[in-house]
Amino acid sequence: MSASQRPLLVLRPSVNTTTVTTTTTTTTTYAPIQLPSLPPPSSPRDSKNYPLLHASLPQSLRHFPLVFPNGARATFRDGEVGDEDMQEEQEVASGTGWRMLRPDEGFQDAPVVGLAEAVERYGKKRSHNSDDLMEGIEIPSGSSATVPPPRKKARAAALPQISTVNAAAPPSPLPSPHGSPPPEAIWPSAPPSGTSSPLPQAPFQPDLSLTTLLTLPSLLGHFTSLPPPLQSHFLLTLLRHSPLPVLRTLHSVLTPTLARDFLTLLPPELVSHILSFLPFSTVVRASRVSRSWRNIIDTDAVLWRDLLKSTKIWFGGESEASFTTSIYSRRRHAQETQPLIPRPLSLPHPYKMLFKSRHLTHTRWVNNPDPKHISFPAHGSSVVTCLIFSHGRIISASDDHSIHVYSPVTGELLRSLQGHDGGVWALAACKDTLVSGSTDRTVRLWDLSTGRCTHVFGGHTSTVRCLSIVKPEMIDIEKDGVITREKWPKRPLIVTGSRDHSLRVWTLPRPGEEEFRCFGNEGDENHDVDPAEVCDAGENPYHKLHLAGHDHAVRALAARGRTLVSGSYDCNVRIWDIITGECKHTLRGHSQKVYSVVLDLGRNQACSGSMDGTVRVWNIQNGECIHTLTGHTSLVGLLGLSPSYLVSAAADSTLRIWDPDSGELRHTLAAHTGAITCFQHDEFKVLSGSDGNLKMWNVRDGTVVRDLLTGITGVWQVVFEGRWCVAASNRNDATVLDVWDFGEDEDEEWFGEPPNGLYDEDIFSESGDEDVDEPAGSKLKLPAGDADEDDEQEQADIDAMDQDLVDVASETDSVVEADIHFHGQIPIRSPYDGDVDITDLAPAAPGAFNFGLASEGVEASRWAPNAPEQTSSRTSRFGSADAPVLPARRTALQLSAAGSSSLANAPGATPSARPLPNNDETPTRPRVRGHNASRRR
Repeated sequence: MSASQRPLLVLRPSVNTTTVTTTTTTTTTYAPIQLPSLPPPSSPRDSKNYPLLHASLPQSLRHFPLVFPNGARATFRDGEVGDEDMQEEQEVASGTGWRMLRPDEGFQDAPVVGLAEAVERYGKKRSHNSDDLMEGIEIPSGSSATVPPPRKKARAAALPQISTVNAAAPPSPLPSPHGSPPPEAIWPSAPPSGTSSPLPQAPFQPDLSLTTLLTLPSLLGHFTSLPPPLQSHFLLTLLRHSPLPVLRTLHSVLTPTLARDFLTLLPPELVSHILSFLPFSTVVRASRVSRSWRNIIDTDAVLWRDLLKSTKIWFGGESEASFTTSIYSRRRHAQETQPLIPRPLSLPHPYKMLFKSRHLTHTRWVNNPDPKHISFPAHGSSVVTCLIFSHGRIISASDDHSIHVYSPVTGELLRSLQGHDGGVWALAACKDTLVSGSTDRTVRLWDLSTGRCTHVFGGHTSTVRCLSIVKPEMIDIEKDGVITREKWPKRPLIVTGSRDHSLRVWTLPRPGEEEFRCFGNEGDENHDVDPAEVCDAGENPYHKLHLAGHDHAVRALAARGRTLVSGSYDCNVRIWDIITGECKHTLRGHSQKVYSVVLDLGRNQACSGSMDGTVRVWNIQNGECIHTLTGHTSLVGLLGLSPSYLVSAAADSTLRIWDPDSGELRHTLAAHTGAITCFQHDEFKVLSGSDGNLKMWNVRDGTVVRDLLTGITGVWQVVFEGRWCVAASNRNDATVLDVWDFGEDEDEEWFGEPPNGLYDEDIFSESGDEDVDEPAGSKLKLPAGDADEDDEQEQADIDAMDQDLVDVASETDSVVEADIHFHGQIPIRSPYDGDVDITDLAPAAPGAFNFGLASEGVEASRWAPNAPEQTSSRTSRFGSADAPVLPARRTALQLSAAGSSSLANAPGATPSARPLPNNDETPTRPRVRGHNASRRR
């Protein structure tokens, strides 16, 4: 304690009452008694060896009352308390218009007398007689006391300065370390007894308490000079003779001071090992103990990795590494765009954030019985063909040619993207960039922040049926027997698949790069112009490859790194190198059309689902079929892949969960009564839509968790990510979007994992301008001499496809035929005037399957209810807009291996004399260019 913070002893004012015939009360206020300060340590003390040297004492030891033998009251005040009033606070009684005064409230202005003066006054002995009394004051009757005459006495000497040297020390067996002289008596003797000496009352009678306070520096000197064993013995002796309240007070001081924070003292490896034995709930509570614990626990990657594994939410398959990379990319972007703000706590490791997100996903979806739910209309009564959830936005596309962007919180329509001249059947998003493919044969790029169409890519000669954005990622590359990790592609790419039998690879433009529109400048688009005639991909600087090889429409694709997998109606699956354009393998084995494909680079596998009812697992390194998964009895139109589960959905109203490593069937989800129209799954749940119901399943045991939607006309699409779930359905001939929020207000750090495990943070960073090993001839330029031969081949393909359409109703024995029952209001049209034959009632978009809910192709939007009227030129080119519509309630696809039926013989169908289109083009029949048409050279 410094000299400026010396302890004080504040005496309570004394009251002297003299009773004669009247009562006179005199209050004397005493100045605080300055007690001697404690000597500082002789040398700087090590805080580790003397942890209590600067310990903060509790309030009860820095401010407490003392009562002296003569009844005088005082308050001990430590120098750290300050000069505030130390009188004990008491509640003051009061009422309306009155208040009780405290005993000392009327004496605040009384003169202050120092201790030396008070003792001097007390030491004076005076004799009083009746002559000396105040005039008018009578001596009490019956008093026999004789008042002696006044006597003169020498004035008492001044009070010496109080010090520990001349103060009387308490009895102690310990010798004085400095050999102090015997103390002098500083307190006067007791006053003479009797009422004849009306002397002022003594301020207090000193006792052992005051003596100890005055001699505390000497006691401290005694103690510090003792050897440590004797110090321990002395203190232990004192503690043995201390009552319980004293021991409790000492315990409150010693416990926090002597406690050791083992997490900050131990090596990080031991800390992780110790904390790994605790359940995650205890670890979370431990992180709230202190900032140091919070930093240690939040940044411990090993701890959270072990917790992820022990709670069985570590999925592997590089999903954790992808999440980590995404979080670090977000932080780098935040540092570049925002000023550096000092933080008292370290940022948590991504594994900790991943654990919280997965734990919330696992518990909230199951344990939240009443999630927040909103519904709102969308796209009028048109079919929702595509639905995605990206960066907190709901993006839906329809066969009414439009793309809508909604807020999941309010359901507000944020953007309406208009520009396509046909139904939109493929979507992919990457941050603020949206890519769409349509029956108008174009690929459009949109800026979601402004709603502008920034690019229009032409080149396909039929419906753009599927597309994907290929984001750069680290993959294993084998060169000369050595496997290295490289990032491919060097910059993001777009891959599109079309019904013109081909795929195309485009470079994804960076924000701010030159815009390109195959129609010309924005606002100059002529909707009466055929894109196949005016759009030459060779003139597009973003076009990279044209992948030709399939003999029929490309129905599905999946791409990652340098690998592209495509599935076609020619019953084959092809593996491509999207950098060189090389077709590495043609995978043959399916006996009917391929409708869905997924790609697993971690296992070097690709999976395909076909109309033959099987799912095949292929080795993409050598092209061999590893497993043939059987069990479905009809078209497998949907496939989904997560690190631990492969899920297939079919028209037989069931979903099946497979082990992607062994091909073992784990569960069969059979609770729907109609074809599965859409589904999505992760490592915890499966959401599937069919026949007016949307169900949630437990992917680990195959049980039904809950029904999210029931009793509606049909479910077209469903997507979920993190806390959000979105479904598109039809109710009373109106299209409705339902949004569920399974989170709670405190679930702010709930990061959803995208279904494919790929994130789009910083996709343009560290990207090369070109893919270095792309061959010079990868643009697939056609020699001039091959033009005629190419036209002949295209015409042969068209004839073969037409024959496929004509013969589809008469197929028997060798193929599974379609028996379509119409219970809903759907269009019926000639096999020649649409994009789909009767067996091609297929998913509306990659990852979603619509059986007969809307006809797919160039004319699909014409058949949607309330479709906008088209110009005569467009109608003549694509076919008549008139078609018979049958009243009904529901559509289901039932496939049977025996028996056959044609579209004309379907129950409830009526013959139609609908004319054929005015030209020879159909959506599955590519347009044949004339010899003088624009062609790449």
